[in-house]
Amino acid sequence: MLRKIKAYLSLPREVRLMVWEAYIHLGWARILKARPFAQIAPGLGTALYETPMNGMTRNQILAIRNVSKAIMLASKYTLWESRCLVMAIAAMKMLERRKIESTLYMGTARNKQGQMMAHAWLRSGKLIVTGADTMDQYTVVGVFGKRCPEKGTGEIVYES
Repeated sequence: MLRKIKAYLSLPREVRLMVWEAYIHLGWARILKARPFAQIAPGLGTALYETPMNGMTRNQILAIRNVSKAIMLASKYTLWESRCLVMAIAAMKMLERRKIESTLYMGTARNKQGQMMAHAWLRSGKLIVTGADTMDQYTVVGVFGKRCPEKGTGEIVYES
């Protein structure tokens, strides 16, 4: 336990704060996951739209990496199940808050016993934010791109 506390305290201050933010977003995403998918889909972004793979600034890349790290750390300590879809939704919301676009992918595959499996992962720019470990094993069946207005444009995005 002491080792984990030391590891947490050794993180940069910004990442330590993001871990708490990630924990809250993971909880909210878990609540959303319990609802029918048709109700949460509009909040995931534009269906069948993929955000661009390029055009990221150095600061955005750093923010994406920090969000990814915070989600991975916080998901290990949640009192609820925080697996691929929950992690992807939480990370998407954290990136959206930072005005960084992302694309959520959903895929399916069959295991060795022939049973259907599902997986979700999140990409921002060229970086895979969550779910990179097994994404190559799945066939993409759903894509949701989250556009974010540039800071200062005055554009307001409403979600239901």
